[in-house]
Amino acid sequence: MPRGRTGRRIGGDYWPGFVDAMATLLLVMTFLLSLFMLAQYFVSQEASSKDTALQRLNAQIAELTEMLALERSEKRSLEEELAALSASLNQAREERDQLRTRLSQAGARGESAEERMAALREELEAEQEVSARALAKVELLNQQLAALRRQIAELSSALEAAEEREEEAKAKIANLGRRLNAALARRVQELSRYRSDFFGRLREVLGDREDIEIVGDRFVFQAGVFFDTGSAEINPAGEQELIKLAAILNQLEGEIPDEINWVLRVDGHTDKRPITTPEFPSNWELSAQRAVNVVKFLIDKGVPADRLVAAGFGEFQPLAEGESEEALRRNRRIELKLTRK
Repeated sequence: MPRGRTGRRIGGDYWPGFVDAMATLLLVMTFLLSLFMLAQYFVSQEASSKDTALQRLNAQIAELTEMLALERSEKRSLEEELAALSASLNQAREERDQLRTRLSQAGARGESAEERMAALREELEAEQEVSARALAKVELLNQQLAALRRQIAELSSALEAAEEREEEAKAKIANLGRRLNAALARRVQELSRYRSDFFGRLREVLGDREDIEIVGDRFVFQAGVFFDTGSAEINPAGEQELIKLAAILNQLEGEIPDEINWVLRVDGHTDKRPITTPEFPSNWELSAQRAVNVVKFLIDKGVPADRLVAAGFGEFQPLAEGESEEALRRNRRIELKLTRK
């Protein structure tokens, strides 16, 4: 084998160098693998810390979301009072949606968690401001409601007092009504007594005549006693009867107490046969004129005018039905009725 300058063989000297090179390469590979594992460890630790931070952020976000849900649930009971604030709430929700959109976009772009937290805090502060305004509005409404309740209580007290006064007034009115009715009943009884006395005296003076009768509370004279057929002028025989009637009325006027406000009503009636003359176009005019002439005659004989009333009924209130001569005769009449004004 050839030898080198040192006298060693050239062919057998390269192996130790090769072994050294391999050993060095192995050390380098071990060192690089250690560096890789160390780098992998730090990378995993960094990823783990980021996951933990992300979980904390998600928990905080969930907590903030729950707080927002609680705020919204409290605001639902105030929806009627906070109608005026709905626009602000809607605007806040729109801003929140915009913030969420921006946050999602920021997350996509890799924005930091701190910026997301700041945005959420701002949103929470805005919601809290809205809630504070709502609570202030509710407090004002509660104050107004309390004032209104006080006014209602005062009005209720006043109404109860007024109702008590009204009940007292009703009781007084009822008492006065009973007393008035009793007084009226006494006056009616007294007037009925004087009416009976008047009719009795009139019957005594006039005697029992077929052409004079009492019907209910009326003294009925047949028209022939005072008037000729188709005439409203009182005949001499009728004047004599009316003079007797005036004397009785004048005597009775002095006996009836002043508190009994009475009148003698003179009613004129005709039968159903029509009359058409220049003086009396119908039975209305004839019956009314006869009653008026009787009243005027009694006034001339001293009967006070305020105690007399004249009325004409024509043929519309007959005493007898039918067209017989007897029925027509009974319906032609003058009625006297003593009554209250």
